[in-house]
Amino acid sequence: MAAVSSASDTGDPRGRHPPERRLLLLGGPRSGKTSTANSILGDEVFDGATETTHSNVGHTEIYGRRVTVVDTPPWAIPANPGDDAEADNNDNAGAESDSPHRPPPSLDSEGPCMGAILCPPGPHAILLVVSVTQPFAETERRAAEEQLGALGGGTWRYSMVLFTGIDKLPKGVFIEEHIANTGEALQWLVERCGSRYHAFDNTRKETEENTQVPELMEKVEEMITDNQGWYFEVNELILLEEEQARRALEEERMRMEEHARQREQMIGGPPRELRLLLLGWKGVGKSSVGNCILGRRYFESGQETELCLRRQALVSGRRVTIVDTPGWDWFSVRRTPKRIRQESQRGAALLRPGPHTLLLVLPVVSSLTARKRRTLVAHIETLFGDSACLHTMVLFSCGDWLGRTPIEEHILRGGRELQRLLEYSGNYYHVLDSKTPGKDRSVSVLLDKIEEMIRENGDKAFLPIQTEWLSEESSYSSDNTEPEDDCRGCQLQ
Repeated sequence: MAAVSSASDTGDPRGRHPPERRLLLLGGPRSGKTSTANSILGDEVFDGATETTHSNVGHTEIYGRRVTVVDTPPWAIPANPGDDAEADNNDNAGAESDSPHRPPPSLDSEGPCMGAILCPPGPHAILLVVSVTQPFAETERRAAEEQLGALGGGTWRYSMVLFTGIDKLPKGVFIEEHIANTGEALQWLVERCGSRYHAFDNTRKETEENTQVPELMEKVEEMITDNQGWYFEVNELILLEEEQARRALEEERMRMEEHARQREQMIGGPPRELRLLLLGWKGVGKSSVGNCILGRRYFESGQETELCLRRQALVSGRRVTIVDTPGWDWFSVRRTPKRIRQESQRGAALLRPGPHTLLLVLPVVSSLTARKRRTLVAHIETLFGDSACLHTMVLFSCGDWLGRTPIEEHILRGGRELQRLLEYSGNYYHVLDSKTPGKDRSVSVLLDKIEEMIRENGDKAFLPIQTEWLSEESSYSSDNTEPEDDCRGCQLQ
């Protein structure tokens, strides 16, 4: 996007209309954008009693100059990386969050940047509205940065922070002191806007001594002068593409929420339990995958697993129990020590009355030859029987190596042996980036796929424990496993 000037915008006397100034208001939830827009327009043009879902435009004349004001929907506050884990902890504890509820946007609303289209060819000033009564931390700073970035490059030179609710500041506290005391996030925003800011008290709209609007317009004029009369030119095509992408993401979010709602109605009662057994070669990242699914470091990664270890956590509304197992030999069942084979069976026995899913961990960076594939299948069938394929899912680890490459394209490139392995597992597969425990949103999708597999298996929802898995030869165990009756009360049997 580029900044341009025109004769009508710089007050050319040949213009037939008063010189125009176009103001675009952006801000977060409860920032006071609508009240501020009405204060600038000098009338209740916009409805301040309801949340703004679509951008609205109003016009007025101030000192002989036509002023266009665009009010926009609140920008979305991005989630903290640890929000999902905190939410799970709150679910466990029954605690309520101290932070204000921020409802996500819906398909009935539009993105705030679409308001820029309503003041063609572009705004002279982008007013970032911030209420002094609302917290402004790193999440709010990121939201402001993302919204300005969505408009395009070069927006900060046209931006100014507009503080609202200054009547709520303690007596004797000025806005400069508030900026200094609030923290680095707000100071960053003000500095990014070239230290341009203004303070508004929207309760003074009707008073005769109210000079805050003229003072604001003077600061806008100073900014326009600094920008040599230029305004921010809006590229409508880019904004429309951004809006389409936003709506696509919102549709996916709503689809996932509806799926979760239907699942909750179907289940009812206590959280559903999923029992998962991690299997695979040595060094493929089984422990890291377990940590990724459970959302924290339960298993020691980076070192060889010698004994099975069982851990449990509440993940996306399910009680997930995972057993990590020692790794197999890459090329032969016979070369896998007997104690390791027995330990794999004992791992399944720890998931009474049996594991729902055998997660066969396969790094996306490894190639699969015919011998490797046969060895994997032989391990599964030798240890767990011919019906184990009904409960097996291939879980690709090291998903960050794929970059932008879809997993389906990777499977096609992987050759016939990889495709045959997936056919063996009923074409159930998933990919995880196991480097970021608790932050991979595809974990919820993985659990959805596991539940889909369970439904497909009908009355064979899990792989029943066999007597030989409980032999004395495999009775040695890690002291870190929980009591067996931790797995009671499963709702998926």
